[in-house]
Amino acid sequence: MNDPDLKAKVLELLDAHRIMAVATLRPDGWPQATMVGYIHDDLTLYFAVARTSQKFANIERDHRVSIAIGRDGPNTISGLSMAARAFEVTDFAEIERLNRLLHQRYPEQTVFAPREASAAILRVTPTVISVIDQSKDPGHPQLLEVSQETVVKPVGAPPENAPLR
Repeated sequence: MNDPDLKAKVLELLDAHRIMAVATLRPDGWPQATMVGYIHDDLTLYFAVARTSQKFANIERDHRVSIAIGRDGPNTISGLSMAARAFEVTDFAEIERLNRLLHQRYPEQTVFAPREASAAILRVTPTVISVIDQSKDPGHPQLLEVSQETVVKPVGAPPENAPLR
């Protein structure tokens, strides 16, 4: 079941923010959460990291990441939590396209550029997205599965062509 309203809500929340927390797993098993700036193209997120960073080493070893994006307001919290996989972008044409997207969204910034000399651009592809909107239904986030085709459906919904029982 494709749910354009849920996808629209996710895209609205992605557009409303500039930074996200990325949690990775250290070699000793402890989680490590750091803040990074990001851009997105549809439901795919991108961010830059230093090649010498612990975050990059963690992702190279284990591509699973968790993402948190959100804000609080008077008596409410809204945002996204994601289970995703992160991989380095190595295609120069894709990096050029991303730098154009970055400049469109943030005209003051011309390219992905962390402070370190050697950087990697990472592509984050979510598999599950939790939409948190406590103003509507406190304590009950909407869970979404994201397929490879970026079709968004509620968790537990049958596949589109599944036989009826």
